[in-house]
Amino acid sequence: MSEPSILLTIAVLGGTGKEGKGLAYRWAKAGYHVHIGSRTREKAEATAKELLGLLEGEAYIVGMSNLEAAQQADIAVLTVPYAAHRETLESVKDALTGKILIDVTAPLVPPKVTKVQMPAAGSAAQEAKQILGEGVEVAAAFQTISHEHLLQDEDIECDVLVTGTSKQARAETLKLVAAAGLTGWDAGPIENSVVVEGLTSVLININRQYGSTHAGIKITGATKQKIE
Repeated sequence: MSEPSILLTIAVLGGTGKEGKGLAYRWAKAGYHVHIGSRTREKAEATAKELLGLLEGEAYIVGMSNLEAAQQADIAVLTVPYAAHRETLESVKDALTGKILIDVTAPLVPPKVTKVQMPAAGSAAQEAKQILGEGVEVAAAFQTISHEHLLQDEDIECDVLVTGTSKQARAETLKLVAAAGLTGWDAGPIENSVVVEGLTSVLININRQYGSTHAGIKITGATKQKIE
């Protein structure tokens, strides 16, 4: 198991879902301390136990409430459905002050999930920034990554676009993208998250139209620089 240069504790809020579980698995395998957060502690503990089993105990994963996870983390990752977005953010707002939140949420509105439907704030990430205030840096990432392969030890042929409120927030997020075994790109300010989040509906539509489960995107024509 590789060790990151600085050992961080990552809170995966709503980490009992498929996307959160897959990301938590990859970060724990990379050597990070991972706290699985949930509205229900028992579900979080069960997910942590499941992931520890997959990693044969060679990891640090603990289940707890969303609030406890946010309080104890260096960086938080929000992986809840959009319907729970505002409620979850408001419940952990004070605990995130001075930290970075990576918002994985795509503003899908069932039943028309193949149609792009952005919130009044412009995007889920911009909405998160409005809720959390100036004391929290917000980045958006992983909206174009299907959960299908995150729990598998295999390469994923899909890139991650990262937007955020500052260069530092995007840089820290890109480190976690790399730790998850994925290729990330700095896609600019948080206002650009409207495009990235909207791609989720586009990819869902492609999956349905062409019988796939994990359509993704790749950036071509640019040279990837190593993030130190």
